[in-house]
Amino acid sequence: MTTTYTSYKLITADLTKSLARIAEQPDVARETEYYLSKIGDVKTIDDFFADTRLYNYAMKAHGLEDMAYAKAFMRKVLTEGIDKDDAFANKLTDNRYKQLVESLNFAAHGAAATSFDRAQKGVADKYARQTLEQNAGEENAGVRLALYFSRMAPTISSGYAIIADEALAQVVRTALQLPDEFAATNVDRQAEVYEAAIDFKDFQNPGKVTEFLDRFTALWETKNSTDGYDPLAVFGSSSGYGISSDLLLSINSLKLGGN
Repeated sequence: MTTTYTSYKLITADLTKSLARIAEQPDVARETEYYLSKIGDVKTIDDFFADTRLYNYAMKAHGLEDMAYAKAFMRKVLTEGIDKDDAFANKLTDNRYKQLVESLNFAAHGAAATSFDRAQKGVADKYARQTLEQNAGEENAGVRLALYFSRMAPTISSGYAIIADEALAQVVRTALQLPDEFAATNVDRQAEVYEAAIDFKDFQNPGKVTEFLDRFTALWETKNSTDGYDPLAVFGSSSGYGISSDLLLSINSLKLGGN
């Protein structure tokens, strides 16, 4: 059986080729063709929400497929944008919401928001990457976690960002050899431990991220070698990452000094 470490290395040895293979899959190619042919005609947030196929594509591309049902929540994210410090997306520790706004920034650019490359090819590239990670997870959840972490690592700037995303937390707990029970401890205490153990500036360095994931993949293989453990439980849904919106907001209220 191919190990987690080996599978991850095989995929990332030529990531461009791996992503090209995904993009050529009939289902991916079909959805991408539809998105690219239609997104330029979307001029408002209402237009975006009116086309469920477009909306679902963009949500999956940003790893938010499990939040697609929460249209009022997502409308608030897109309506307020990210230019103001108190914008809704900026209050959320999970960076995926900000990334969605960066791709489709109606608040800043209005009708021109979908004309930029980041709203077209940029989103299509993200969709291929999400699909690559999901496909990898069907064979080995540890590989999916590693691929996800490698993509998200540069956005991590605090312990709270790790806590807000269970997939990131799973990788970090494994790499630091923290027990699963650690996730149930006080939120501020978790953040302190993560921030004491990790220099987040290292995650701006691809080489440092590789070293971190080499450790993770080796320890994941050891930790999950026994029967009776379901590694896919961390993913929750087809898109898989993050936590419920209620818990997410609770975590953010703690961080931001709310009730």
